Amino acid sequence: MELAFLVPGALDQLTGGYLYDRQVVHGLRARGHQVQLVELAGRHPEADEHARQAATAALASLPDGTIAVIDGLALPAFAPCLTAEAARLRLVGFIHHPLSLETGLGPADAARYATLEADLWPRLRGAICPSPHTARHLLAAGLATGRVAIAPPGTAKPASSSPRRAKATLDILTVGTLTPRKGHRLLIDALAGLRELDWHLTCIGSLERAPGSVNALRAAITAHGLEERVALLGEQPAERLAEAYRHADLFALPSFHEGYGMVFTEALAHGLPIVATTAGAIPDTVPADAALLVPPGDVAALRGALQQLLSDAALRSRRAAGARGAAAVLPDWDQAIDRWAAALDQVAA
Repeated sequence: MELAFLVPGALDQLTGGYLYDRQVVHGLRARGHQVQLVELAGRHPEADEHARQAATAALASLPDGTIAVIDGLALPAFAPCLTAEAARLRLVGFIHHPLSLETGLGPADAARYATLEADLWPRLRGAICPSPHTARHLLAAGLATGRVAIAPPGTAKPASSSPRRAKATLDILTVGTLTPRKGHRLLIDALAGLRELDWHLTCIGSLERAPGSVNALRAAITAHGLEERVALLGEQPAERLAEAYRHADLFALPSFHEGYGMVFTEALAHGLPIVATTAGAIPDTVPADAALLVPPGDVAALRGALQQLLSDAALRSRRAAGARGAAAVLPDWDQAIDRWAAALDQVAA
């Protein structure tokens, strides 16, 4: 298999989508496939002029018949050239989640992305998605069933995920870029009503991608007087992240949407009970016996779920056991890359 893999910006960025991209590129190369990595310049997904020029030049440089896999975050930049290039290249989208569902977009921008994606997706030969939830959006845009393949990401599993020892202060972990979609502000507002309980929150995730959201979050932490109980650590290397999972007593991330939610499977792999929402693909990714799921945006329901897990050691133990059971059947990265390669064969044919 010879293919080009086109991603917005540097491949080594620390988000779930980029991690999946990296695993695919490295995994295919390890299997003997020739993979040309193209790291696209410009702003994405805004698709400024620089991004559009880089996208057009990237496709123009590829020989006829090349399989070109385009990360969905970069897809808007290809709008000017996608139709013409589809006649000579095998174009495949790697669609982590619809851009139109990003939290924080105004109604006009959300509608613009929805219209653009509904126009661009059918021009592709096919698409690979991480979840049935994301696949349904592509099918609704008009792609035939055979042109959409589902390939969930893998999960790196620790050597063991034994039950946590009892301790006075319970450690809550949340992992995700601090953007409006991840619901960090909602988490702070919910925890502010649980001062009587002994907890500490560690937030791991980029503080650079949405400065306005980070500033608002810091202000909320200060307003609630939680400076000593909340740590914003920013991005962390894999070793530090694994350590945080091992140290945590429960995982919480009240996202407004997820196309899959790799951090949830990481939490499952570490045997953590989970507090999350019913948004997007989360109910498909997180089994009910491992979590308490609440409606997205409902701070009272979120506070109630956190209170239950923080107050009830037996409930935490049952949900942790559910997490360990779910983790046992999660695919590892070798299995996930094999499935992804088979999906590519299907949709590029």
